[in-house]
Amino acid sequence: MKMIVTEIENEGLEALMGKRVTLFCGVYIYTGKLVGVNDTCVKLEDAGIVYETGPFTESHWKDCQKLPNDWYVATQSIESFGVLK
Repeated sequence: MKMIVTEIENEGLEALMGKRVTLFCGVYIYTGKLVGVNDTCVKLEDAGIVYETGPFTESHWKDCQKLPNDWYVATQSIESFGVLK
C-alpha cells in the first residue's frame, strides 16, 4: 500500500505553539512551553529534562529537572513530539 504524505501549513510543531509539549529525542526527553520553531531548532520556555517519566497516565513526571533558562532543541534530534502533561 502506497501512502502519500502532504505537507500542510501550520501543522506539526507549528500547530503546538504556545502549548506545553514533550519532545522525545535520541537520548533525552525535553518538556516546556513551545515558543519558537524554525528549520533547525525549537525554543522552549519553562523547560525541563525528564529523567524518569513514571506512568504516562499520571499528571506529572516522576523526575523532571527544570532547566535554568529557555532551552533550544535541534529539530534533527526530535524523534517524536506532542502534548502529554
